[in-house]
Amino acid sequence: MLKIGDFSKLSRVSIRMLRHYDDIGLLKPAETDPFTGYRYYREDQLLVMGRITALKDMGFSLADIVRILEIYDDRDQLDDFLSAREEELSRLSKETGYRLMLLETARKRLREEQNMNYDITVRTIPGRYAATVQMVVPRYEDEGRLWGMMAECRTPLIPAEPCLAAATFLDREYKEENVEIMVSMTVKGTYEDTDHVKFKTLPEVKVASCVIKGSYAQMGEATAAVASWIHENGYQVNGPMFNIYHVSPNETRNPNEYVTELCFPIA
Repeated sequence: MLKIGDFSKLSRVSIRMLRHYDDIGLLKPAETDPFTGYRYYREDQLLVMGRITALKDMGFSLADIVRILEIYDDRDQLDDFLSAREEELSRLSKETGYRLMLLETARKRLREEQNMNYDITVRTIPGRYAATVQMVVPRYEDEGRLWGMMAECRTPLIPAEPCLAAATFLDREYKEENVEIMVSMTVKGTYEDTDHVKFKTLPEVKVASCVIKGSYAQMGEATAAVASWIHENGYQVNGPMFNIYHVSPNETRNPNEYVTELCFPIA
């Protein structure tokens, strides 16, 4: 048997934390002297302590660790816990990467002392034949699901020249979930509809247009600039806004190389 001080040294866990683990039922001493209150641990409890430390390093909460230790010898259940944590950390990693990109972009603008001036023009986009996918997805970030459905077509799609790949946001307000989006790509030839891909001629539309070069971090500022321009020039928004992706993540992995055109239908 090991006194709590010896167990603390061998496990590299403080006495204060060992007492806390005892209080919450995570790791109780093998024996506690009823007269002195001294705690004693078995040598094989060092293995359990090692598991607790490893799980803490993976980011599991103490409440989760209590549950995991109860099923630790069941490999399938243990793998379920580890898999769920892996997915959570992967999501957090992507979110952290995105936030780092936003910070980098903001600092770059400060260093270069850039005043973002957006060139806004009015143009008419003619009617065009396009492959379209329209559906409700959980979040705006899930737009990629719709583009992936283009692969349903049995006949390879031949892009029109120029090819306009666009996403139209159909909800009348910003929504935190269950958003309706239509993606479209102009094509040459004729094709049969699939379960999700519908071919149609999109109508001519007059838009206030703004081309953004670089990452999507600029979208908020550019949208505000276009909205102000529309108001100041006596126009009204006349339909859902859409983005045309001239250079998208499909062509490059470098966000600085993106070219996106914001389009607001106007009247």
